[in-house]
Amino acid sequence: MPAVSKPPAKNLRPAEPKAAAPSSSKAMKETAAAAAVVAERERRRLQMADIARLAGVSVSTVSRALSGSTLVNAETRQRVVELARSLNYTINQGAQNLRMQKNRTIAVVVPYDSTSRQHISDPFFLAIVGSIADALTDRGYEMLLSRVDSEKLDSAGASYDAGRVIGVIIIGQWRHHDQLNEMAARHVPLVVWGAEMPQQLYCTVGGDNHDGGYQATRHLIKGGRKRILFLGDPQLPEVRWRHQGYLDALKEAGIKFDRQWLLDVPFEEAAARRRLDEAYRDGLSFDGVVACSDLLALQAVRAVRATGRRVPGDVSITGYDDAPLAAWSDPPLTTVHQPVDEAGRRIVEALLAQVEGEPPRSRTMPVNLVVRKSTVG
Repeated sequence: MPAVSKPPAKNLRPAEPKAAAPSSSKAMKETAAAAAVVAERERRRLQMADIARLAGVSVSTVSRALSGSTLVNAETRQRVVELARSLNYTINQGAQNLRMQKNRTIAVVVPYDSTSRQHISDPFFLAIVGSIADALTDRGYEMLLSRVDSEKLDSAGASYDAGRVIGVIIIGQWRHHDQLNEMAARHVPLVVWGAEMPQQLYCTVGGDNHDGGYQATRHLIKGGRKRILFLGDPQLPEVRWRHQGYLDALKEAGIKFDRQWLLDVPFEEAAARRRLDEAYRDGLSFDGVVACSDLLALQAVRAVRATGRRVPGDVSITGYDDAPLAAWSDPPLTTVHQPVDEAGRRIVEALLAQVEGEPPRSRTMPVNLVVRKSTVG
């Protein structure tokens, strides 16, 4: 009989070798490589610090000089370059390229203050961040949003130092004016939403806080109120100016300020409510409230009503910011309007001007009182 041939095998392929488990020697090499990278970064950081010390300038000036920035004068730039060459220092081209035209990212930082616990979802934060985002988008820039501990505001410059962003915007000064000055002294392009302060090196854009406090207080006085509480913490720069406007309006009307009328609460609703309840239990008599935010004002409304009093019949209340919720509250809230839409544009313009080499220029914008039904008059 003829031989019968076997049908060809189907889908047969050489068996793939099993992946070998990584050897301990390979792991050791990877660890050594990572350690070498860390060591190189530390060596470069120390070298840059050495150059800065020898040249008598800051580390950020060294960084700018080595990247050829015109923000550093030609003589200093040449001195830094020669010192770098003598130390065999080479420019980190990757970080330098990031800061050139290809990088169009701006850091927007919302500080977190542990004493106030003001959350990023606060209506004013959302409004100002949204305004900045719109202004950046209109100009073709991207936004890197982050939150930092207000005790460590200087860490907000880390993304700039690493070359990830070309400038930094911070929403609020909190209590750390000195840290912001230090960032500005390092020539970090920086704009802060806040109040202009004495001996300020950095750029601020903000509403006229003194006039806002003055307008709100004067409105209450014109409505017949004479025992007016101030609800806010004057240790914060913006609130300090609002409080001064409040004091000036009282003085102008011949009303002597009573220290009991200052309830120095943080931007935190529960704390404000506790202080107001305590004030009532202690027998404090008042017929008006100047609150430093709309959320604080709404807590004042609830505290007053909880005692059976009427708003505005017995107590008139003003807020600050004119957040959207102010118009829809019960009663609709009289409040100081901050020009948030314009603020976003001004902040971005001020920052981009610094990126282009212009000196910081602060701007204070006018505010106006929007009168609604939480006040008489």
